[in-house]
Amino acid sequence: MPTALRVHHLAVVVDDMDRALSFWRDALGLELAGIRDVPEQASQVAFLPAGEAEIELVRPTSGDSGVARYLAKRGPGMHHICMSVDDLSGTLERLAAQGVRLINPEPMASADGRRYAFVHPESTGGVLLELYQA
Repeated sequence: MPTALRVHHLAVVVDDMDRALSFWRDALGLELAGIRDVPEQASQVAFLPAGEAEIELVRPTSGDSGVARYLAKRGPGMHHICMSVDDLSGTLERLAAQGVRLINPEPMASADGRRYAFVHPESTGGVLLELYQA
């Protein structure tokens, strides 16, 4: 079992970053830690710390990305929950052995070196789950 499992972030898909920030930052008062383009996911992400986790606003930058398809099908809203784990490879192996459907059976790496993988909503009760290793 992972020794440190905690919520890392909640991702919300948006179609208009400025409009989303007008709520999360301006109305609610969360501080904007930054906005980054994430080419490997064809998206732009705004990071808003909230306690020990963060809210991530995700806007697609390409009409054919997974995020764009999600937005077209379901509209703006909750996209996924991300949990941090100490040992991503070991966690994925354990989940696969238990018959959990993994979108990424092997860890992926972002441009900044962050390792992550997604668990299919079919195995989680309908929620897309990202696992992240710092």
